[in-house]
Amino acid sequence: MGNHSYFGPSRGATDEWYTPRYIFDALGCDFDLDVAAPLSGPRHVPARAWLHAGADGLRHAWTGFVWMNPPFGGRNGLVPWLNRFFEHGNGIALTPDRTSAPWWQDAALRADAMVLIRGKTRFERPDGSIGKSPGDGVTLWAAGSRATEILTAAGERLGCAWVRAGVRADQGEV
Repeated sequence: MGNHSYFGPSRGATDEWYTPRYIFDALGCDFDLDVAAPLSGPRHVPARAWLHAGADGLRHAWTGFVWMNPPFGGRNGLVPWLNRFFEHGNGIALTPDRTSAPWWQDAALRADAMVLIRGKTRFERPDGSIGKSPGDGVTLWAAGSRATEILTAAGERLGCAWVRAGVRADQGEV
């Protein structure tokens, strides 16, 4: 889901913005759990189960291969979500690519792989319309060997992929 309300003229109007379908098409995988689904339900997330962001996905058990597009929120609002994501160690997360922010740099050190999506990602509104161009780009983060393999394969279609030294997509850490 993500709190993308800081984008454009709809600032503060809603926290419900949906990850565009082309991202999931490029990833080409299914998830066991979406840990921060919008209250009105998932739009394009190919997941078997969902935790609604309003129910605070941080308080519930995470299982299997997860998708995480958390509420972007205010300053450092992503930190608890990213901590939980990397502790879980099995999935793909989406955040703004605020590369100078300490939380982003910490995540870059913890991720097994990451993709900086080319250009600005235009998220969908609940009514299906496309939002205006956001002020930030987007980073996809991998935790675990399956996520690393998926992001490595999708990197060329989405943007630019990096794999952490010492991690191989097919065999985990080396």
